[in-house]
Amino acid sequence: MKLPSYAAAVVTATLLTSLPGTAGSPAARAAGGQVPGAQALPSVNMEATVKAAQIDPRRADDTLTPGAKASVLLVEQALRDRNLLDAAWVDGYFGTTTTAAYAKYQKSLGYTGLAANGLPGRTSLAKLGTGRFTVADVIEPGARVSTGGAVVNTRTQSMLAEAKRLLGRDLALDQGSYNPGGDPTSAGTHDGGGVVDVSVQGMDSATRTTVARALRRVGFAAWVRSPSQGDWPWHIHAAAINDTDLSSQAQHQTGDYYLGLNGLSGRGPDDGPKVTIRTWEEYQRS
Repeated sequence: MKLPSYAAAVVTATLLTSLPGTAGSPAARAAGGQVPGAQALPSVNMEATVKAAQIDPRRADDTLTPGAKASVLLVEQALRDRNLLDAAWVDGYFGTTTTAAYAKYQKSLGYTGLAANGLPGRTSLAKLGTGRFTVADVIEPGARVSTGGAVVNTRTQSMLAEAKRLLGRDLALDQGSYNPGGDPTSAGTHDGGGVVDVSVQGMDSATRTTVARALRRVGFAAWVRSPSQGDWPWHIHAAAINDTDLSSQAQHQTGDYYLGLNGLSGRGPDDGPKVTIRTWEEYQRS
């Protein structure tokens, strides 16, 4: 018997829905297929979240990092539901307690060292958000490379290249990144990624300041260091803001930079050239 046209349409739709991988079928939903009418997951802004994770632990109050609250709340809620963060700390403020909770989460994934430094990395953040949120404005330090005899990552390398372009001159490095224990006077800031010491040999005071300003423009927290400040020669110390491989000491320096401080243990006022503070990604968009 030939089915009426409307009945044939119903049968065809039923068969299609039951086929593996067809949108709307259980198999498609399990594979992450978008079901028509399904509510989209909220998004975590990784740039803003990582920035908050550097600044908030250094604040003397509970002021929130602008533009980060909604994303930080999503991260904190996910940590709470994994029993890594008490509900009292789900407040949009990525302070020391949230940083410690995120480091515990990273360690629960089997990460160690820099991969468990409490700064949200791309892979760990995506795993934390499974079924809860997506990750936008992704940042990555990139692979380790050698430049001028020093080891840095590709993000830092790109930042240095742009600073050189702005200056119209080369920059030599006294020290690179990923150098644990290499220089006791660095207090661990070079143990991770994103941190370099720029040589100022042959530079006068004005040129040193000009170089520090260029480094700041492209996303470094940078200061001219003098022998009067510590057991070191003249140099420019620069830490790449939002590098997710930063050591905890370098994280503190970048946070202090945002708060108008000099990045030293005494936490004195910033003595560097004044520029609009931007990350590398923000500079590229500006």
